[in-house]
Amino acid sequence: MKDQESRQLAVQALEQGEGVVRLAPAWVPRVFCVPGRRLRLHPSDLYAFGAQRGGIDERWLSSTVKADNGPQTTDDEGLSYIYVTENQRVTLREAIGLEGEAYLGQEAYTRYGGWVMLSKFFDNMHPLPHHMHQSDEVAARVGRRGKPEAYFFPPQYNFALNTFPYTFFGLEPGTTKEQVIACLKRWHEGDNGILQLSRAYRLTPGTGWNVPTGILHAPGTLCTYEPQRASDVLSMWQSLVADYQVIDRELLVKDVPEEKWYDYEYLISMLDWGANVDPAFAARHFTEPCPAREAEQMHAEGYHENWITYGSDAFSAKELTIYPGQEVTITDAAAYGLICVQGYGRFGVHAISSPSMIRFHEMTEDEFFVSAQAAHNGVHIVNLSTTEPLVMLKHFNPGNPEMPECNPL
Repeated sequence: MKDQESRQLAVQALEQGEGVVRLAPAWVPRVFCVPGRRLRLHPSDLYAFGAQRGGIDERWLSSTVKADNGPQTTDDEGLSYIYVTENQRVTLREAIGLEGEAYLGQEAYTRYGGWVMLSKFFDNMHPLPHHMHQSDEVAARVGRRGKPEAYFFPPQYNFALNTFPYTFFGLEPGTTKEQVIACLKRWHEGDNGILQLSRAYRLTPGTGWNVPTGILHAPGTLCTYEPQRASDVLSMWQSLVADYQVIDRELLVKDVPEEKWYDYEYLISMLDWGANVDPAFAARHFTEPCPAREAEQMHAEGYHENWITYGSDAFSAKELTIYPGQEVTITDAAAYGLICVQGYGRFGVHAISSPSMIRFHEMTEDEFFVSAQAAHNGVHIVNLSTTEPLVMLKHFNPGNPEMPECNPL
């Protein structure tokens, strides 16, 4: 009976929205993080899950995956909800599981089996520990999926850069495996020194990075839009952050077979060693915006669209800007999730607006999911402001045929 009701709601939402459904915010706390206070969540709600769960520093977008936050994780933590009426809702995971072809299109649903990417806003006051996400092959050993990811730093969410706007990526060329193992063996001696083997890069709003699996990274303190594989697998490799945050060794081996917890050769084997010590790391992984069409043509029609995440076979993303007072119809080759980061107007039959402040459990007008058919037909978008651009970020499943290859190497 529950599936029948959920199916009805999933279909009803698509019909009412003419192929576009409205999503509620999905907030996620992290016990090892300090909220950066740029997610537009009300200050009184930063610890809405309880202080013991940590502060809310993530908002998950178009999410069909449950957060993995330990034994106190709530039943629906991290899942996006479609609100059909004020009192009726269905998760995006249920909707796509029951009506996958209607949401994703037959070809994409058959090929990928569902919505297999996730996007999020990540907003931390302090830098994160050096960590990595396992590949599919490595993650499968503990019944998980690998997690490639990418970063984009939206200017609208980065009015403050917080304490450390630099990210450490990989390892310095010439670093040896023995040096890294020595760091892991010093876990309980305070700072294990692994950042001394890495290199920090200054982060720039309006740009991004592509981060495949197996690469060590210690994200800096910009608020980050993160398209990624729909997985929550990770391994922390830094024991102490800036003399104030001790990292439990359990987070090093969270997704490692128990018999390998002290097998340092195995832990090293989880890394993509060549990618970590690549002298051309920045050239291969830094992503600048790449126009989706010829710029003059787009501007003449009243908008500009950039690819901001590309080069991955697991996801892609765009930034769409509608100029003040303009209205356009935008087509896409695949279904997508969308978050509005600036401005207000109309998005298909829906009102769209970027909120200045959100209460926990409060509905917004800034997040949507667009079905494959609606994307192919085109969504009519109106910017109702005469002065402010309407700016949206769009995240796609694998296989978008329009994704460019803009990387220089």
